[in-house]
Amino acid sequence: MFFVIEKYRFKDIEQLLILYHILRKTMFNIANLLTSMNLICGMLSILFCFSGKLDFAVYAIFLGAIFDFADGFVARKFNLTSDLGKQLDSLSDLITFCVAPGFLMFFMIILGIDSSALIEASSKGQTFYNYYVLQEFFTWVNAVFYHVPNKFDASIKWLPFIAFLIPFFGLFRLAKFNIDTRQKQDFIGLPTPLTAIIFSFFPLYFSLHLKNWSNEIELIQLSFDCYSLSFIVLLFSSLMLSPISLMSLKINKMNPRENQLKLFFILISAVSIPFFKVLSIPFILTLYFIVSIYHSFKITKDEI
Repeated sequence: MFFVIEKYRFKDIEQLLILYHILRKTMFNIANLLTSMNLICGMLSILFCFSGKLDFAVYAIFLGAIFDFADGFVARKFNLTSDLGKQLDSLSDLITFCVAPGFLMFFMIILGIDSSALIEASSKGQTFYNYYVLQEFFTWVNAVFYHVPNKFDASIKWLPFIAFLIPFFGLFRLAKFNIDTRQKQDFIGLPTPLTAIIFSFFPLYFSLHLKNWSNEIELIQLSFDCYSLSFIVLLFSSLMLSPISLMSLKINKMNPRENQLKLFFILISAVSIPFFKVLSIPFILTLYFIVSIYHSFKITKDEI
């Protein structure tokens, strides 16, 4: 009897191991589960936008970026790369790095239409500001969809729709990346995670400087104007489909010297965060563009 039980136990364990290996190699492996967490972060970011908590929406995007990096790292490390994983990654990126930032900038442009009211609302604290975000959104909805006369009752009420260019260009950017064999080591055009971080800077900076917003220099306040934000959306959205070459942070086993440049960038970026805090975002982006230009110049020189 004992041997019969042991026999079936062994058989069950063997079947579980077989099932584990099937799942590991196909749909529900750890890399794909990390990708799904990226998707959930994008959904949470959108939910936070419609809750008036734009700062939380930014943090959800940042968390999604961590999962996005982790799923690629795990897939390469444990040989879990697959066509299914690539499709899941693109679908998740579309939500977290295109649709969610689109809603972020959509709300920021609405807030930027009436700058004076925004300054007044910022002086009353974070909780009031969260309610103010929703109040401005529903005031805009009334003007656009129900033709209620209010401060948005003018041609400017259509301006927030320009934020939809982010998911529009992002969709084509991700589709192009999936079929472009030139982007194995480096990027051609602005990658969607980087674009999302650029757009996340504005609501995050405003949220962290909320109490003293009225004392900010005029140039910074003007950069949060609805027209300035719309121009920024148009610029960086179009850069996603531009022909510019940008460095990928993937480790290249065939070129250790190239990895040194990437590690240098990562180290400087990590060190800058505690010193510059939210301003580390434009600093890191500027450094990234400089390093990418140097990287492209070096590759061109080596080819010659």
